[in-house]
Amino acid sequence: MRTVRSVCAHNCPDTCGLVVDIDDAGEIVRVDGDPDHPITRGFICEKVRRYPAHVRSERRVLFPQKRIGAKGEGKFARISWDEALDTIATRLLGDIARHGGEAILPYSFSGTLGIVQSASMDRRFFHRLGASRLARTICSAAAESALAHTYGAALGVDPERTGDAKLFIAWGMNLRSTNIHQFALVQEARKRGARLVVVDPHRNRTAEAADLHLQLNPGTDAALALGLMHVIFRDGLADRDFLARETTGSEDLETRAREWTPERAASVCGIDAATIVTFAHEYATTHPSIVRAGYGFQRHSNGGQMVRAVACLTATVGAEARGGGFLLSQSGAFRYDTHAMERPDLQPHGDARTINMIGLGDALAHANDPPIATLFVYNANPATVNPDGKAVARGLMRDDLFTVVHDIYHTDTAAYADIVLPAPTFLETEDVYTSYWHRYLQYAQPVIEPRGESWSNVRLFSTLAKRMGFTEPCFDDDETMLAQTLLARGPFKDAGIAPDALARERRVKMREPKRTRRIQLRADSLARHGVDTVPQHVPLRESRDGSPERATRFPLALLTPSHHLFLNSNFGSDPKLLGRARPTLRISAHDAAARGIANGDTVDVWNDRGRCTLAAEVTDAVKPGTIVHLSLWWNVFSPGGANANATTAQAESDFGGGATFHTNLVEVAKTISANDAS
Repeated sequence: MRTVRSVCAHNCPDTCGLVVDIDDAGEIVRVDGDPDHPITRGFICEKVRRYPAHVRSERRVLFPQKRIGAKGEGKFARISWDEALDTIATRLLGDIARHGGEAILPYSFSGTLGIVQSASMDRRFFHRLGASRLARTICSAAAESALAHTYGAALGVDPERTGDAKLFIAWGMNLRSTNIHQFALVQEARKRGARLVVVDPHRNRTAEAADLHLQLNPGTDAALALGLMHVIFRDGLADRDFLARETTGSEDLETRAREWTPERAASVCGIDAATIVTFAHEYATTHPSIVRAGYGFQRHSNGGQMVRAVACLTATVGAEARGGGFLLSQSGAFRYDTHAMERPDLQPHGDARTINMIGLGDALAHANDPPIATLFVYNANPATVNPDGKAVARGLMRDDLFTVVHDIYHTDTAAYADIVLPAPTFLETEDVYTSYWHRYLQYAQPVIEPRGESWSNVRLFSTLAKRMGFTEPCFDDDETMLAQTLLARGPFKDAGIAPDALARERRVKMREPKRTRRIQLRADSLARHGVDTVPQHVPLRESRDGSPERATRFPLALLTPSHHLFLNSNFGSDPKLLGRARPTLRISAHDAAARGIANGDTVDVWNDRGRCTLAAEVTDAVKPGTIVHLSLWWNVFSPGGANANATTAQAESDFGGGATFHTNLVEVAKTISANDAS
C-alpha cells in the first residue's frame, strides 16, 4: 500500500487536498482529505470519498466508440483511436470547406477545474479552426459581472478569517451541502460566540442549523438588502469614513435606500419590517462580519442587480475595513495569463461569433449563418444540465448534426453522440488548480494510470491538431504546458510566487489581492447594458408582478438548488448515491392541499417548455407559492425520462449573460395513472 497526495478537480469551492491509498495492483482503495491541508484539514464530502467506485464504474467509457443505433438510443461499437481521429478530422475539414470554421461549436464547462485540462490546448485547437466561440455562462456569469462592475474583479474576504467573525451570513448558500469546509469554519467561530444567519427562500440544511433564518421570497434579495441599507443610513449606523475613502456613489446609494423603507421591503421580500430593522442593527454593530454569498440567487432574471445590492450592503458598514467583508467568488485572486494558455490570436479571421451556452437549444435549431454542423462536447453534459432540456434534446437529435463527446462516463449527452471518446478521471491526470473560494494554488500528479484507452483533454486536442495538419509549436504535448504553469515565469509570473515553488511544494497561497479602484456603489459602466447604475430591486421577468397572464397559468416558483449527494450532474450515475435518494418536490401544505396532493404522491411539474415527474414532499421548509426540487438527476434516471431542466428557460440574466434557472414559473398536479385515467 502507498499513499499519494492529490487535489479534487470538481466544480466545488472547497478544491480539497486529498490523500489517496493505492494497493500493490495499482488500484485506488481509499480517498480522503489531506490532514496537512490548511483548508481541507483531513475531511471531504461523501461523494468524493466514493471515488474508488467512480473510477471503476460500469458506466465508464474505456475505448473510442462510434454510434451504431439511432441518436439517443445509446448503442455503440468499439473502434480504434486512429479511426476515431480520422473520422473527426475528416468531418471538421469538410465543415470548414462547406460552411467555414464557425460551423463547429465546442461545448465545455467545469468537468475539471484544472487550468491545463479545462482551458488550454482545447481553446488553442478551436481558435486555430476558426470555430464558434462559446460564452461559458451557465454557472456564475451574472455574479462575476456584478463583482467586476462593483470591485473591478471577483475578490472577497479570505475564508481563513472566518474564525474571527462575530456574525456570519450565508446569503443564498447551503454551506452544509456545497461548501462544507466553510461550514466547519463557521461552526468553530460559533463556539467562540459568533452567530450564523441564513438568507434563503428554502429552509435547507444550513438554515436548519442557523441562529436566524430570513426566509425571503425568491428573487427579492435586492429589496431586502436595500431595506437593510435604509435602516443603516437612517439610524446613523453607516461607516461614513469608509464610504468616503473607499467607495464611489455613496450618496446615490443612500438616495436609493431612502425609497426602501422596512415596510416597503417587507411587502416585497416577505420578511416582516420589525425583523428587517432588528437585523440591520445587528449587522451594522457586529464586527467582524462576513457575508458568504452563493450562486443560487444570481441565477434569476435580476441576478446581477441582486449580487450588486448585497455586495454594496457590506460596504455601508465598512465590513472590509473591520476584518470582515463579502465573499462570493475568489477567482480574481488567481490572475494568470489566459492569453498565453488559450491563444485567441490563432483565430484565422479574427474573433469568431460567440454563442451563449445557455442558449444551446436555440442555437442548434436556429443558427444558420452558418448552421452548427459539428458539436464537440467535453468537460460537460449539456443534455442534463442545460436549461430548456427538451429544446436541447431536439437539437441533439438532428440527423445532420455530427456530435463528438469526450467523457469519463456514458452520460445523457453521450447517448446522442456519433463518436464517444474515453476521458480520464482527475486521479489519472496531472494539473494545476485554482479555487474560487480559498487562495491556495495547487498542483497534482496522476496517482494511477489512465484506465482503458483514456486520453486527457490536452493529449486529445494536441493529437487532433496534428491530424488536422497544424504545425504551430503551441500544439506540442502537455509536458510543455504543465511546465509553464509550474514556474513563476509562466502564466502566474505576476502572482507573487517564488520560482519553482509550486513544483516543489505542490501548494502555495496566493498573495493578498488588492482592489485597483474604489468600490463602485454607482457603477456607471452598467449604463451601456441598459441597467440601473445604482442597485435596485427589479421584479422577476416571469414573476406574478411581471407577467400576470403567465403567472395565472403557472403560479408556483420552482427553485432547483443542489442536492446534498450530487454536484451538478457529477456523481449522478452512482448506484449507491441514487439508492439513497429520489427525485422529490418540496411543496407547502397550503399549495399541496389546494391541488389534492398528499405526501409521497407522484406529481407532474410543467409549464409551456416541458414537464418532469417527481415525488411530493409536503413540508414547511418552503413558503406557499415556492416549490423546491433538489437537483440534478440525469434524464436517464428521472421518471418519464426528463429532469427539472425540461421546464427551465434559456433566458439570460439582467447583465453578464447568465443563466436564469430559478426564474421559473410552473404548475403542479397529482400524476394521473393509467388506472385512474381509465
